[in-house]
Amino acid sequence: MRAPSDADARRAAPPVLVYPDGSLAPPPMDLYARAAAMAEPVAEAIVPPRDAAAIEVPAGSILRLGCPEGPQVGDLNIFAKHDLTERFYSGKTRALHGTHVTTGDRLWSAFPHLRPMATVIADSLGWYGIDADGASVHDVIGTRCDPYTHHLLSGEDYDRCCHSNLTRALAAHEGLPLAEAERHVHDVLNVFMCTGFSRDTGRYFMKASPVRAGDHLDLFAEIDLLAVMSACPGGDCGAEHSSDRAACHPLSMTVLRPEPGALEGWVPPARNGYAGGHGG
Repeated sequence: MRAPSDADARRAAPPVLVYPDGSLAPPPMDLYARAAAMAEPVAEAIVPPRDAAAIEVPAGSILRLGCPEGPQVGDLNIFAKHDLTERFYSGKTRALHGTHVTTGDRLWSAFPHLRPMATVIADSLGWYGIDADGASVHDVIGTRCDPYTHHLLSGEDYDRCCHSNLTRALAAHEGLPLAEAERHVHDVLNVFMCTGFSRDTGRYFMKASPVRAGDHLDLFAEIDLLAVMSACPGGDCGAEHSSDRAACHPLSMTVLRPEPGALEGWVPPARNGYAGGHGG
């Protein structure tokens, strides 16, 4: 296709951040750091390879997502504990913070609730930054590996994709039929996953995660949460996913409770204040 004569001028338009820096009120990171310093573990769930697990996280607690053994990526869903319709909104989180999250970023809930569900307060992979390929870790780009896309591309059924793992774990925790639980499974936070967009075509890519045993991502629970995480069948996602060929390892979810009084003055955020008229 022939470009117009002013193509270069059109391309030269300056980029504008959709949500400029400073638009959001900053979280009280010093308060969270003091609370975390003396927090003690009170519950833990081990996520088996190519499977998922669920854990409840009271508001004001810390959820530590850990890599206890070897390089492994996790797909995380989070819900308001008492209302599964309030769930993590990866798209709005991406728009507000960027394609990947780290310390100081928040995980936001879906409309009409739109409030912070959790705040990232520690990231042992925060040193990674953005590499020469444009990749970083903990993405809110990818949706999760799923059996529908796998069947579309291969013609085969595979039941250990992250979508199916999350569905089984949510169904088991909530006592729901699989079909009902599946309706609540949503786009994920790809914990420890190293991803980006190719510079030439804008295609989503993955590469071997830099995560190693002992690494962790800590989330401060702003409200009562239900966390469900899958240990991706792709292992460190350095080659493929949606198969049994990759080396896989377990992940851990640990709830840490701060000392009494450590969060004095803190209150969970209210649901979004929009009146809901929609011009009607």
